[in-house]
Amino acid sequence: MREEALLNELQPQMVEWRRYLHRHPELSYHEEKTSQFIAGTLRELGLEVSTRVGGGHGVLAILRGGKPGKTVALRADMDALPIQDEKSCEYSSEVEGVMHACGHDGHTSTLLAVATYFCQRQKDVQGEIRFIFQPAEEVCPGGAQGMIEAGVLQGVDVIYGVHLWTPFAAGTAASAPGPLMAAADEFFIDILGKGGHGGMPHVTVDSVVAGAALVMQLQSIVSRTVDPLKPAVVTIGTIKGGSAQNVIAETCRITGTVRTFDEETRELIRTRIEEISHLTTKTYGAEAKVDYLMGYPPLVNDEDETGRFFREAPSIFGAENVAQCEKIMPAEDFSYYLQQIPGCFMFVGAGNASIQAIYPHHHPRFDFDESAMLSAAKLMVTMTQSYQGWE
Repeated sequence: MREEALLNELQPQMVEWRRYLHRHPELSYHEEKTSQFIAGTLRELGLEVSTRVGGGHGVLAILRGGKPGKTVALRADMDALPIQDEKSCEYSSEVEGVMHACGHDGHTSTLLAVATYFCQRQKDVQGEIRFIFQPAEEVCPGGAQGMIEAGVLQGVDVIYGVHLWTPFAAGTAASAPGPLMAAADEFFIDILGKGGHGGMPHVTVDSVVAGAALVMQLQSIVSRTVDPLKPAVVTIGTIKGGSAQNVIAETCRITGTVRTFDEETRELIRTRIEEISHLTTKTYGAEAKVDYLMGYPPLVNDEDETGRFFREAPSIFGAENVAQCEKIMPAEDFSYYLQQIPGCFMFVGAGNASIQAIYPHHHPRFDFDESAMLSAAKLMVTMTQSYQGWE
């Protein structure tokens, strides 16, 4: 198979790119050198390259094929996380307190290889291929919206994205039609009471007591308000108040996250958090200020394009290694692209216990099986060729 041979030849280059990026990570909204590296590599391929797309460090490369046809967009993210790399290997992060702990270095390297492959077969490309290298996936409001506003999807018929995923073993792949990844919202509740002496509670309004009651009340939203057939999570991440054991705190702050898969449930939970916060704290004589941040929307795969994944992926992974993925609560701003045009987001297994690629995403010792990049590249190529109708 010609496609497989060409991509196999690119595997060492993918590893080299990935390890370079892993040694030199950059945080969300600060991917300047990363974008320069990407743009330089793409220009060497002879592609039409635009930088600072979307007002940040986004990169767009366009390949116009030798035959008429449809336009396919392929997307990779490129930002790192504020985590200290605790791995001991030749490609550990050289930047203090910053590392690629989610595989975005692998996503970028994979898409560079896919671009290289299609440049080698430009005369066979039926239509146009756009390579989207997106910054700031890890931090809301994210980089996708800026890229879309800059026009990267204008005239595009379909979009595909891949996430290297260590919870799945290398050599496997998974996706699902419809809602796949959750919306991720955040809330910050400031409770104002009246501070005073710990021995004289009757002349105070205890913000910590009001906060403790509120934490318990918020837990009733999913169990008693949300349809039990609709997955949802309300998690309290922090509760902070007080400065000493004998002082009644005047203020208390509660923060948390909400995960949902449909807009109706999402809005319902927001409304209930705001109502319960005001009413519960009022019961204790306190006041609540709620700051609710709507994050990434649910990621909803197109039915037809997910069907394409299930038809094409077995040729790469084997039918026994392709699965329908259960919904997962992490969020992805690839969801914004799927709100605009049809597409499919796919997981490619990258876990491997034999090389200690066992740690979860966002862990200080996170790593992945680099052979998964080749599998991901083959999947993106196959999906593109299938959509464009290559023979």
